[in-house]
Amino acid sequence: MKILVTGGAGFIGSNYIHYILNTYNEDSIVNLDKLTYAGNVENLSIWEDDPRYTFVKGDINDKELVDKLVGDVDVIVHFAAESHVDRSILGPEEFVRTNVIGTFVLLEAARKHRNKRFHHVSTDEVFGSLGETGLFSEKTAYDPRSPYSASKASSDHFVCAYFHTYGLPITISNCSNNYGPYQFPEKFIPLSVTNLIEKKKVPLYGEGDNVRDWIFVEDHVIGIDMVVRNGSLGETYCFGGDAEEKNKDVLGGILNEMKQGKEMVEYVEDRKGHDFRYAIDSSKAKKELGWMPKVTFEEGLKKTVAWYVENEGWWQPLKKRVIKDITK
Repeated sequence: MKILVTGGAGFIGSNYIHYILNTYNEDSIVNLDKLTYAGNVENLSIWEDDPRYTFVKGDINDKELVDKLVGDVDVIVHFAAESHVDRSILGPEEFVRTNVIGTFVLLEAARKHRNKRFHHVSTDEVFGSLGETGLFSEKTAYDPRSPYSASKASSDHFVCAYFHTYGLPITISNCSNNYGPYQFPEKFIPLSVTNLIEKKKVPLYGEGDNVRDWIFVEDHVIGIDMVVRNGSLGETYCFGGDAEEKNKDVLGGILNEMKQGKEMVEYVEDRKGHDFRYAIDSSKAKKELGWMPKVTFEEGLKKTVAWYVENEGWWQPLKKRVIKDITK
């Protein structure tokens, strides 16, 4: 396959490209990325001289460019998105422009070029907030509660509409919180690790009781690949790591791994509209695709901490782009 990857210089997109090029000798990648603050072309520098990999700097809202690229590929795997909740609260317009209108531009191009296969990468945040019990699944009603999740929910609905209205061969995947190598250091886990390396305190929202289901990024991109190759058209697949953790316990694990004490925690005012709990039921993906998360949270956290310790030269320049320390 020749795959157009949007947002491939970002966290999950770059891990997906690494996986595809390491796994399939016959596949090729065209990586379209605007290189906003969270994008880093150096994530994929090892592939620069590989004829299977092409990087194109550009915006998914550039209709002419998107039309040209889509016409020359077999599959579109759409990662490109503004994704940080706090930034969406401060400035929601860019989230609408990229996540909603950008997705629309891609869908139109896919439809124009004889209904190109289209996979849309979404998030569990479109489902809102869980209480103490229950799990998100493909049947959960949408209930977005931040400008970020509202923009992703809107893009999900557009993708579904193009399947039902135009017969566009689409699939959607919704995932829980990702972590691992190449994640921009404004997100909770890399921010915590890099702050501790810099001997800075780590901000923790409220009392740290909010719960997230964590999935190691490689497990997630393997799931995406399975959907693209074997998923049923028009269907949504949910991917979670079977690893629910309170934020304070995640931070506790990082402190233990880095041999730091609780005095390095700084409790800060809670986020506006902070969802209490996310958790994913991945039964459909497990049953239909044979997918399973392979990396436990404990193992993944060790790998992630080690990666940031060993790659300070990667994250230090990126961290300077962050206006203030904010955590997901």
